[in-house]
Amino acid sequence: MSRTVTLRVDETTYETFVRAAAAERRSLSNMIETAALQHIRDSEFVNDAEMAEIQGNADLVRRLKKGSAAARKRKGRFVPSL
Repeated sequence: MSRTVTLRVDETTYETFVRAAAAERRSLSNMIETAALQHIRDSEFVNDAEMAEIQGNADLVRRLKKGSAAARKRKGRFVPSL
């Protein structure tokens, strides 16, 4: 089911959105939705190059596995991000 979301932006931001949508021949709504989803994917997930770098670092992989095992056992402490 689709949802309607109201977004309040200043005139400059609105014009930027409109120009970007026109350049890609998209509706304004589709451009904003696509851009927001891409931002989430880019910030929440690693790309192939980042994953290769992580997997190539044996010490980091070992520490990640150790931390994951401790989390499953509910051991350790949570350190919030800044």
